[in-house]
Amino acid sequence: MDLGLKNRVALVAASSRGLGKAIALQLADEGAKVMICARHKTQLFRTREEIAAKTGSQVKAFVADVRIKSQIRKMVSQIVNEFKTIDILVCNAGGPPPGLVEDLNVDDYRQALELNLLSTINLCYEVLPLMKKQKWGRIITMTSVSVKQPIGNLILSNTARTGVIGFTKSLSNQLAPYGITVNSVCPGYTRTERVEELAQAFEQSGQGSVEDFYHQIAQTIPMGRLAQPEEIAQVVTFLASEKAAYITGVSLQVDGGYVKGLF
Repeated sequence: MDLGLKNRVALVAASSRGLGKAIALQLADEGAKVMICARHKTQLFRTREEIAAKTGSQVKAFVADVRIKSQIRKMVSQIVNEFKTIDILVCNAGGPPPGLVEDLNVDDYRQALELNLLSTINLCYEVLPLMKKQKWGRIITMTSVSVKQPIGNLILSNTARTGVIGFTKSLSNQLAPYGITVNSVCPGYTRTERVEELAQAFEQSGQGSVEDFYHQIAQTIPMGRLAQPEEIAQVVTFLASEKAAYITGVSLQVDGGYVKGLF
């Protein structure tokens, strides 16, 4: 199936590793010109070279911290100067640290909001004029199944990412007349570096081994396993495509059945 992504310009935030990297690779494989960004230059440029070599597509890398508005603005300006526009935006960022309510303070919540909610808002504000002008665009915000079924020791993520869902839905309604779709993908447990960090935190807390962590998670998933990053990336790529033109305002969990609710 031709997804109509050849030569589209895509910006994927926080894409030097994990889901962001998998999404950037999938978009590039479909022929998009992909812009990746992250804070750490060495890993970022290593990822750029890897994606370019695997796909043959044009891949550019920008060192940027999505928590800092001025860096987002500079990055978007550089992309537009070189490629004239941005067609696809994937708002992504690392997750805040785990913890229970008694472990955290107000500053922890503020940092979580800056990382997940405000980064999404700032990225969207920078690209909206471009997408409105061309009357075409795809915005995908990366959240978590925690927005539909809160996860016990991830209260920061439960809080900040639910805000992203509210923003995404509101934005989708306002941008639909411009031919811009706005959707959220809510991954379940996926074999990324982020989940490996949660497994280590589980072991350090004395609850069991890393193997116990993965076994306990697998038991909660009807499919009996964690997702692979490329399985999430394929869903994001479809939502970014011409084929998904009538899908907007959706919060789609990709979780192997982990969420037990009806909605």
